[in-house]
Parts: sequence; C-alpha cells; structure tokens
Amino acid sequence: MIGLIFGETSFPKEILKKIKKRNLRYVIIDLTKNKVFKKEKNSYVVSIGQFGKIIKILKENRCNKVLFAGKVKKPNFSKLRLDFKGIYYIPRIIKSSKLGDAAILKQIIKIFSTEKIKTVSSLTFNPELTLSKGNYSKSKPDNDDKLDIKKAITILNSLGQYNFSQGAVVRDQKIIAIEGKGGTQKMLKKCKSKSIRHKGVLVKFPKKKQDLRIDLPTVGLKTLRQCKSAGLKGIVLKAKRNVFLERKKCISFVNKNRMFITVK
Repeated sequence: MIGLIFGETSFPKEILKKIKKRNLRYVIIDLTKNKVFKKEKNSYVVSIGQFGKIIKILKENRCNKVLFAGKVKKPNFSKLRLDFKGIYYIPRIIKSSKLGDAAILKQIIKIFSTEKIKTVSSLTFNPELTLSKGNYSKSKPDNDDKLDIKKAITILNSLGQYNFSQGAVVRDQKIIAIEGKGGTQKMLKKCKSKSIRHKGVLVKFPKKKQDLRIDLPTVGLKTLRQCKSAGLKGIVLKAKRNVFLERKKCISFVNKNRMFITVK
C-alpha cells in the first residue's frame, strides 16, 4: 500500500492512471483546493495542517511509503485547521515557508521520516514522463539560441541556492525574466512582447541539491502555449530531471509553430 499525497496540476492524474493500471493498492491524501480526488476510492480530503489525521490514515492503511505529486501552495497559516500534531509541527512549516513552496514539502518529508514513513520519487511509477538527452522537435537551436541557452544555464547555476529558481528566460543574451515564487506562468507573462516574435528561450532546470523526490520542473502543453505567447522560440530541460506531460500534443504543437524542445 502506498500513500499518494496529491496537490494541484495534471501530474497526479497521470500517476493515478498508472497505479490503477498496475492494480496497486493506494490511499489518496487530497490537498487540492477544489477536492479534485474526492470521488476516488480510498481518498481523503485533509487540510495540510492536520498532520495527526494524515499520519493516522497512512498508518491505519499500512502505508510505509508515500509519493508526492502536484503543487502544494503556501497556505494561509492563520486559517489552517490544526490537530494536535499539526500544532506541534506547524512552527517548522512556517519557518520553511519563507524559502518557498518546495521547502514546505521538504519539511513535510522530514516529518514523515520522523513517523517512519518513507518518501519515494514522484517518477517511481511513471519513468516515461521524463526525457533523455536529445532534440524532440523538427527545429533545433541555432547558434544564437545556443548562446541564449548557455546564458540561461549560467544564471540558474548561480541562483541554485534559492528555493524558487527553476527557470530563466533569455533573449539576445539578455535576461528577460527569472522564475520567482509565482512560478513559470507568472514569469512568462512578464516576457510578452508585441514587437518581438520567435526569439529567446526558456530554460527549466532543477535547483542545485534539489530533492528529486518532489518539485521536479514540470512542462506540458500549457507551458509551451505560454512560451509561444511570450514570443519565445524554444524550451530547454535537464535530462531525466523533469516531468514532461502530454508528450505527443507538445511535440505536435512545437513542430506546428516552428519551436524547439531540447534536453541537455
């Protein structure tokens, strides 16, 4: 039996499909805002502050492993419903929240570890959702694109100490935007240009020393559409350290729009 800690985005749904296909036994802890998984069997809608309830559910179902998928956004701590263990653990969560959403998940992993519950990689059951090195589009980066890519990677390497920096946009070797706590979508909105089209790159790399069990850079059709709206020419990911959703639709989209997907 495995515990599935599900947050926002479509990634959890992909994991659930694979687990069902393999007839694995599972329990879902639904942390989504709109209770997306409430109709699934063995699903429990729980507040992030109810650690006692979460741990009790997992242990009663003999779950000694959990898997995190989807984003768990920073909660409004003043409105959290806390149980006894929540009151005990919440100071750690509040402290870690100052470093970003991923830090909250890391702290929850530590709490589970204290309770003898192991956290496994979000790609354990869906290794096909990550990409190997190569080019996944008809178009390839030209020399100008390669200079932009190199610049973006250098920027991300220098920002690796910050919890929220997974992406950077560079155009003509100039930094257009760096991903902040608002995520990729908010960053790409800053990049829109009426005069510039089909120029510049988005590089999405995991942070240095990132816990690869959680918060892997995730890209799907929505991301690529946002890149097109921002006038960008392509996107670059890190091999085997990404989650790539809707592969066929994404490749069809970039080929239609003469964009590129490159994995380093």
